[in-house]
Amino acid sequence: MEKKLVYFLCTGNSCRSQMADGFLKALGSDQYEVKSAGLESHGLNPRAVQVMKEAGVDISGHTSDVIDPEILSRADYVITLCGHADEHCPVIPNKNTVKWHWGFEDPAKATGTEEEIMAKFREVRESIKARIQQFASDGT
Repeated sequence: MEKKLVYFLCTGNSCRSQMADGFLKALGSDQYEVKSAGLESHGLNPRAVQVMKEAGVDISGHTSDVIDPEILSRADYVITLCGHADEHCPVIPNKNTVKWHWGFEDPAKATGTEEEIMAKFREVRESIKARIQQFASDGT
């Protein structure tokens, strides 16, 4: 069976799309080919790497990539994780591509003490994990 390609898009491909990418690879790599990218490349956020490691998923080898038109054109699912990416997503050439928007708060914009910022990263991580678990179990 051919794996369905899931392309997670965010503004900078540094936090949310990386977390979604990591969780779906961990939970659904038998069913899905998983890629992520951003409208821009902001680099991998070290806090995202840290909170994912706490959850047992290593994303430290991921790269922050800009949207690839070739991957976009063959994606079965294009899932935007922030409003900016949803509004500015390039036109998807494949009419069979399913496009969804799953909005999550940007943990990189959190302010306060390091502990408060990390708490926001963990909160967003858990929200993304729950959404990915649902998708991995029933494809919705």
